[in-house]
Amino acid sequence: MVKKHTQPKHPKPTPQRTCVVCRTRDDKRTLMRLVRTENGVLVDPSGKMNGRGAYLCDNPRCWDRAVSTTILNKALKTVLTDSDRQQLQQAMPSHDIL
Repeated sequence: MVKKHTQPKHPKPTPQRTCVVCRTRDDKRTLMRLVRTENGVLVDPSGKMNGRGAYLCDNPRCWDRAVSTTILNKALKTVLTDSDRQQLQQAMPSHDIL
């Protein structure tokens, strides 16, 4: 009888993504995805919506900087409207800023 050589099973690697503001790498599930759609920029909690996406960590400083500067404009290749900025501020994590 010939034995088949089997490789030991390794855990499946988790996808890594980078925060567009602070450039820290982390698991895809721990970062929040923002996606450009026809209706503007939306928060994508599922991480599966169609459209160009960018990731932000849960640091409120990153969210502040993303909303107040042109970082998201460049990452999403669009221009954020005032309503987009308002919606992103409402979706901002509510941690105390240190």
